Amino acid sequence: MNRKGFFYLFLLFNVTITVINVDAADIYVSLKGNDFNLGTKEKPLSTLHSALRKARELRRLNDPSIKGGIKIILENGVYKLNEPLIVHPEDSGTKDSPTEIIAASKGKVVLSGGVELVGWKKVVGNISGLPKNAIGNVWSANVPSPAGQTLVFRQLWLNAKKATKARDKNGEEMSRILSWDFKNQTCRIPLLKNIHPSTMAGMEMVIHQWWAIANLRIKSAKTIGNAIELTFMQPESRIQSEHPWPAPWISESGNSAFYLTNSIQFLDEPGEWYEDLYNHKVYYWPKKNEQMQNADAVVPHLETLLKIEGTIDNPVVYVTFKGISFEHSTWLRPSKEGHVPHQTGMYMLDAYKLEIPGTPDKQSLENQAWVGRPAAAVEVSYATNTNFENCRFEHLASTGLDYKKGTRDNVVKGNLFKDIGGSGILVGTFSDEAVEVHLPYKPSDLREVATGNRIENNLITDVTNEDWGAVGIGAGYVSDLKILNNEINEVSYTGISVGWGWTKSQNVMKNNLISENKIHHYGKRMYDVAGIYTLSAQPGTQIIGNDIDYIYDAPYAHLPDHWFYIYTDEGSSGITLRNNWTPAEKYLQNANGPDNLWENNGPKVAESIRQNAGLQKEFHYLLKDNSSPSLTQKIKKAEDKQALFELVFKSDELPNTKELTTFAKENNLLPSSFFKWNNRLIIYTSSLKVESLTQTLKKFKANEIKLYDDMFYDFNRKKICGVEPAKEWDHVILSANLVDDQKLQKEYLNYHKTQFEKWPELSKGFCNADFQQLVIFRNGRQLMLIISIPKGADLDKLNPKTTENNPRVNEWNALMKKYQEGIEGTKKDEVWVFFKKIN
Repeated sequence: MNRKGFFYLFLLFNVTITVINVDAADIYVSLKGNDFNLGTKEKPLSTLHSALRKARELRRLNDPSIKGGIKIILENGVYKLNEPLIVHPEDSGTKDSPTEIIAASKGKVVLSGGVELVGWKKVVGNISGLPKNAIGNVWSANVPSPAGQTLVFRQLWLNAKKATKARDKNGEEMSRILSWDFKNQTCRIPLLKNIHPSTMAGMEMVIHQWWAIANLRIKSAKTIGNAIELTFMQPESRIQSEHPWPAPWISESGNSAFYLTNSIQFLDEPGEWYEDLYNHKVYYWPKKNEQMQNADAVVPHLETLLKIEGTIDNPVVYVTFKGISFEHSTWLRPSKEGHVPHQTGMYMLDAYKLEIPGTPDKQSLENQAWVGRPAAAVEVSYATNTNFENCRFEHLASTGLDYKKGTRDNVVKGNLFKDIGGSGILVGTFSDEAVEVHLPYKPSDLREVATGNRIENNLITDVTNEDWGAVGIGAGYVSDLKILNNEINEVSYTGISVGWGWTKSQNVMKNNLISENKIHHYGKRMYDVAGIYTLSAQPGTQIIGNDIDYIYDAPYAHLPDHWFYIYTDEGSSGITLRNNWTPAEKYLQNANGPDNLWENNGPKVAESIRQNAGLQKEFHYLLKDNSSPSLTQKIKKAEDKQALFELVFKSDELPNTKELTTFAKENNLLPSSFFKWNNRLIIYTSSLKVESLTQTLKKFKANEIKLYDDMFYDFNRKKICGVEPAKEWDHVILSANLVDDQKLQKEYLNYHKTQFEKWPELSKGFCNADFQQLVIFRNGRQLMLIISIPKGADLDKLNPKTTENNPRVNEWNALMKKYQEGIEGTKKDEVWVFFKKIN
């Protein structure tokens, strides 16, 4: 072709583009389309990839049709992806001319990273290793082998429901390890019925440890006595045995639980499957009424379906996805390198215990760790004003939606997150792979920081169903994040986790708002858990008006009572927690920093606050997709009892009123909780706060801290007198010692044990005196007596009523004198001392 002819064709091409795109602000995509079409409704394109490219050209050429924005409209159907879709900075819109990728009004639009399994056939005869009860019940299909390589997968969805990868124990049942040899990196487990150690190489061990699980590929196994000793593949073997937190649990409460998978020997009940990589087959035992000839069987082959990728200087802006379903993603790290998480699903690349504790930021730190971030179905980095609205994130192996570095002012609203192996939503930096996890994040360029994002009115249900230590919504180092009106349920660990770094040091976190969320049916499998959990300094952060309820009784929790509704963990500082409804005040403040404020949290919060929490009315359409709670797993209930702490100081070192007021605000205590006598301070509190106060009271540096939670006597007005108690009480606290004689101490306790039956006159006297409750605690020889009376009443006026026409009360008091004596510091012949309330 001569030069003149080439120029003529080039000119004609550009004229054609211009003519075609005069009315091309709407670009249509259909499974019936063709990527050589114009992209009109009548002649749609066939892929979103081509539609994005067409929109990009319209932007590049500044076509007049884009003045009001570009809409890429996908007709209903399942769009199978061969590679991740990528949205570039060049695809950005503007505030007045956004780019929107939306579903057509009818039907469902699915972007799928899955591959269908077809050609199912019933297996005839036996297969090596298949359990006897499975023979004649199993079907098989050929595994796809793109480019001659057998597709590896960890999930199988059959008719839109996840099938169970065959495991040695069925249902939720697990075995417990016998021991862990950290030096030799081996584990011993009980002998397995019908499983010989020589067949165990290639199996996978999933082990439960504290607040995380680990996936360990078995390298070898051998019998030693009445146990099997396992070794594991690298790198997970080294990391698993060297890192101290979390670690395999060896305890009287039960060693770490585990199950085994990845073997045809475990395919022993309907609903289970196994992939045979050597023979390129997948085997499945159908459930009743499942017809394999027409089953919709899908396995995933893409880890990420969509990437929105900008740069720090050129972010993606003003791109929105509406009504799109993202389905069928994979995550293969556990199969290729193992998976040993640190927390929130972040897997350790290296981790070990320090021989000499301490770093510049934290003198007591005893471990080091560097972590990676699990893959997500949708990943967003360096993007501003991008939105996901009314979308569905379902049938995903790892994280659903991940907003990473440099994400600002984005909105995630009205979406469904369901059947997800990892976290529903992640946002912010958790730690770069090159940075140790305990170092505060303070980048020189603040454009890196995830800030101003909103996560609101989403339903997050049945997530973390593979990586049990992942979370519903997880935020790392973020600022001005708003998590509002979401409903989160059926999660294995924590509902909402905000913060990272375990540090009181200044970092980029500030002004986050977690408000009016409804979190329930959580902690399904892991403890050291909460409905809402925080880490590190984040001044200006507010946790307000949330409704947290129904934590599961996790069957293999390392510490069965180590669960909470709200948990401010290491370094948490500058956080206000107000008007959060929980069934009880079971909270934990662990190694917190300063300036936290707790106000009006617990079961007495107004019912209107509960009603406002969760999805707002216009988003109730999501509730039709809510997962059903377990019918067999019990719900934990907090047993709220009274308890006291006594702090003994040097005479001139008691904290002043201002210090106690600050301490009360930071530790969810009523101002009326404090009493003192001489050099002793009493904190009258709930047993639910004992774990927190055991740590936080250390800040006062008392010579001695004593806990009184052994209640051996309890007079209850309603129970004994048959009278409803007053609504509000005042408390009078007294203390004395038992004499230093074991026999007399035993007599004293026996008298109180039988007092209601053998000395009923005392109860009559307490009823006459309008005592609401009278309890006695013991710690060693020392007694603490709490007399509760109607608020505003005077004990000096009430107490004489106990002896009116009741001489046996005086007889009892005379009898008790031989068993009691004064505590240290009392005057001669002084026995019971009164602690004065600190106002």
